[in-house]
Amino acid sequence: MNVVDSSLWLEFFADSEAGNNIAEVIEDTENLLVPTIVLYEVFKKLLLETSEDDALFAVAHMKQAKVIDLDEELSLYSAKISLDNKTPMADSIIYATALRNNCILWTQDKHFNGMQSVNYFEKI
Repeated sequence: MNVVDSSLWLEFFADSEAGNNIAEVIEDTENLLVPTIVLYEVFKKLLLETSEDDALFAVAHMKQAKVIDLDEELSLYSAKISLDNKTPMADSIIYATALRNNCILWTQDKHFNGMQSVNYFEKI
């Protein structure tokens, strides 16, 4: 199972080299989880940079995978991860979602480099 962070989703929708590198993981929706915070971040960024139609199209694509809601248990687990790893709230939620569901996190965020269950890609 996999979780893809917001930056790589945006690369995928931009059809960039990094996006093409992650396409196989994203297109395998049966083995993909999407934290609700990732829906939020991608939708907001696409609203800012493109159109509402494009942003809604992207979210519809993302929702083909299993969307994971932020519940009480995940919130508390994310807070512990944030304190232990000194990661921002959204990143902690994304990482906690991956760990809680035995997933690999695919990311370009440097602070995840070398962490357990992470496939880190340096930004191109």
